[in-house]
Amino acid sequence: MNTMELEQRYTSGCYSKRGITIVRGEGARIWDDAGTEYIDCVAGHGVAIVGHCNPAVVEAICRQAQTLITCPEIFYNDVRAQLLEKLVSISPAGLMRAMLVNSGTEAVEGALKLARLSTGRPGIVATQRGFHGRTMGALSATWDPHYRKPFEPLLPGVQHVPYGNLDQLRDAVTEETAAVILEVVQGEGGVNPGDGEYLRGAEALCHDRGALLIIDEVQTGFGRTGRMFACEHHGLHPDLMAVAKGIAGGVPMGALLLGDSIQNVSPGVHGTTFGGNPLACAAALAAIQFIQEHDLPAQAERKGNWALQRLRSLDARCIRDVRGLGLMIGIELRGRVTPYLKALADEGVMALPAGSTVLRLLPPLVITDEELATVCDAIERVLTRAQ
Repeated sequence: MNTMELEQRYTSGCYSKRGITIVRGEGARIWDDAGTEYIDCVAGHGVAIVGHCNPAVVEAICRQAQTLITCPEIFYNDVRAQLLEKLVSISPAGLMRAMLVNSGTEAVEGALKLARLSTGRPGIVATQRGFHGRTMGALSATWDPHYRKPFEPLLPGVQHVPYGNLDQLRDAVTEETAAVILEVVQGEGGVNPGDGEYLRGAEALCHDRGALLIIDEVQTGFGRTGRMFACEHHGLHPDLMAVAKGIAGGVPMGALLLGDSIQNVSPGVHGTTFGGNPLACAAALAAIQFIQEHDLPAQAERKGNWALQRLRSLDARCIRDVRGLGLMIGIELRGRVTPYLKALADEGVMALPAGSTVLRLLPPLVITDEELATVCDAIERVLTRAQ
């Protein structure tokens, strides 16, 4: 029985599988079990920001695995303490503490809980096309009915308003609103960059009405958009910020950053068994240090600007729009994206959907200029063949 047959027999059924078995990765490239090489613009849904098997992260994991792998937060730990300090030092001003968790959806769950706890209010305002995770609280803030409907009724008191419409947001935020949760760039919802005036207006509205601003940086954080965090593009200062994906170079980890406005946090209000384990903390410290030493945000900005210009120049009638920020790029098509993803794989490029009609690129930030040009050339061949 081969790998695909074995996995298919025993897997949960929760995932739609592509017919490829990936066995190795290095930098921005991955290989399947037949030795076929691909440039990876999936990157574990944006996780492999510093590249697959980044040597600095690998070395940190190996060293820590020989020292201490797990340590719950009922004890102090040296590596965890260093990571907490590092996270606060690179985050927007005003975020002074952090809760370490295991994923983006966990970070969002914590944000929703602490927003209600801190304000004493029940309401959450989210946006249409927003995606914040699939656990029950995070799912309640996620908009797509495809994800939501099978599990309703979900968390009460959550409503969705159009993204980018400050007037409708103003109507929705009341004295019962605990928090507004926003992405600076909507990822799963189609790679939709937010307007700075709208985002700053949302922050001012929250402050004016006693609500908290939660910024979801799960996909946009750690240099992806050309800044360490996407909210820096617009001078935002969230009360709560959820991060994950690229934080630990591929090791499962997330974090919730807390501002001084978060009150009533005491032992027992939230917790996690594996969150803040020394192995993940060591990986995160190595990944963040690599991001800073190699100025990956600046690389993402330069490479992303080049790729956006190149893709916008394509003469392909199937393209409706090309948009993005840094190395978070979406190509909106006039038809369904799935056939194009399969055709790109045949060209040696792995990419993602963002909804049914958007082709999404989330390459490692270490992708070389030559590799990025190869990706754009392959996209041109695939999209122009469709005409």
